[in-house]
Amino acid sequence: MSTLFLRTLRDDPADAEVPSHKLLVRAGYIRRVAPGVYSWLPLGLRVLKAIENVVREEMNAIGGQEILLPALLPREPYDTTNRWTEYGDSLFRLKDRKGADMLLGPTHEELFATLVKGEYSSYKDMPVILYQIQTKYRDEERPRAGILRGREFVMKDAYSFDLDDDGLKTAYNAHREAYQKIFERLRIEYVIVAATSGAMGGSASEEFLAESAVGEDTFVRCVESGYAANVEAVITRAPDPLPYDDLPAAVVHDTPGTPTIDSLVDWANATLDGQYTGADTLKNVLVKLRVPGGDWEITGIGVPGDREVDFKRLEASVEPAEVELLTDADFAANPFLVKGYIGPKALADNGIRYLVDPRVVEGTSWITGADEPGRHYVGLVAGRDFTPDGTVEAAEIRDGDPSPDGAGPLVSAKGIEIGHIFQLGQKYTDAFEVDVLGENGKPVRLTQGSYGVGVSRLVAVIAEQSHDDKGLRWPKSVAPFAVHLVIANKDEAAVAGAEQLAADLDAAGLEVLLDDRKASPGVKFKDAELLGMPTVVVVGRGYANGTIEIRDRFTGEATEVAVDTAVDAVVAAARG
Repeated sequence: MSTLFLRTLRDDPADAEVPSHKLLVRAGYIRRVAPGVYSWLPLGLRVLKAIENVVREEMNAIGGQEILLPALLPREPYDTTNRWTEYGDSLFRLKDRKGADMLLGPTHEELFATLVKGEYSSYKDMPVILYQIQTKYRDEERPRAGILRGREFVMKDAYSFDLDDDGLKTAYNAHREAYQKIFERLRIEYVIVAATSGAMGGSASEEFLAESAVGEDTFVRCVESGYAANVEAVITRAPDPLPYDDLPAAVVHDTPGTPTIDSLVDWANATLDGQYTGADTLKNVLVKLRVPGGDWEITGIGVPGDREVDFKRLEASVEPAEVELLTDADFAANPFLVKGYIGPKALADNGIRYLVDPRVVEGTSWITGADEPGRHYVGLVAGRDFTPDGTVEAAEIRDGDPSPDGAGPLVSAKGIEIGHIFQLGQKYTDAFEVDVLGENGKPVRLTQGSYGVGVSRLVAVIAEQSHDDKGLRWPKSVAPFAVHLVIANKDEAAVAGAEQLAADLDAAGLEVLLDDRKASPGVKFKDAELLGMPTVVVVGRGYANGTIEIRDRFTGEATEVAVDTAVDAVVAAARG
């Protein structure tokens, strides 16, 4: 260690918010260069490369062939799929010296599709799985949490090409199983959840989420059935339509000072017969939607008043359209929109598209805005008094909501996305006309799958799940070194013995980090805990009596063994 490029820090970096960020910087694994951009120092790079190798081995095991495409890409393929526009501000765009538009690759579906188009021509060559481990770039608005969400990151992306949907399903399931093996080898606690395809497009889509309190992704699961999905992908179970022939006509009431749901409920309970909650009211939120290359369109979103609009769910529902709340200028330009008192009637009368929560089914009766200051409808019935233009998944999901499969209630948790698999179908092969000659001599349009793993993110994920209050704790499969050998004795014989032990362990095939610094034993022990090698060997005071100590970083157990049997004992501990 006296010659290793390693600088540990005693204090947390000022910009660090989560344990992995604090510990990886303090332990000298990474260093910040710019927001969302980090240098990999020797120990961090060793972990990164170890994870890459695990991913590589499991991808090769399912027949994947590794290639490497450039990170600097031309604009034209992304224009063909419209993702030059769809990616919006998250895309790093640049020009070469001749003024040609280029980008730093956020993902490579287009390039893989055009590569296969140029190199494959016959059904006899199918199926094929190609993958790469490459640096990707996305201009995150607020990069945070160190390498958990950076603007430059390492990703494994794989793509399958098949003749038909059955082949695609086979490739999809093979990747699904490979991902399970990868994350199990890395000792990551994870869950597979149903997901939306987002900007990727396609049909079936699942995310692999590492369970973590610092995760930015919320997912829900049903304990009874095992159903799991991220909140964007949850489908609300719509109730059955209700008869409404006998319901009284809707009545407009004066409701002064009721611009909020809480104030409206208070008015209803004070004025009307019965007991009312926010669930009896219909909240109408006005947003603007813009499809790529189009104009902004005002849209009304109707949800039960006891629920907030979840903008992540709304964005996922309308993707690739952008979503923004209406501004004061928008309200001023549309005086029929009365803040706090907006109802379905004015939206319909003025040609505003109106999308509602699936719970707003025909026959349901609502208290909702009457489009005049201080006035609301009571008893406005869906299907009789107003007809939405469609439904939208935009309302928040809450613990206790029924699972879409009907098996029981949902409970929520936080997770970090570590992998995502898509059945893309023919979105990209259609765009580039990727055909091969079929068995009958006619062209066959290939169908495509896409499968990503956040390789650099996994470094932080393992740190999040495996650390303790003393520092990092690396699983044996990815630890920078198998053994951290600490010389805690200044005696020349002990130092020589430690150096010989390190050489013998190296000869036995173990990578050893030898702490031969002139620092105190206390400093060395603290650094050993911070750095997190799974097996720590201490050559200390016991050496004079013919013993050394083996410590398990995960369990904290310490075992004394004889110097004469130390090599075998350490090898057994490190490989066990």
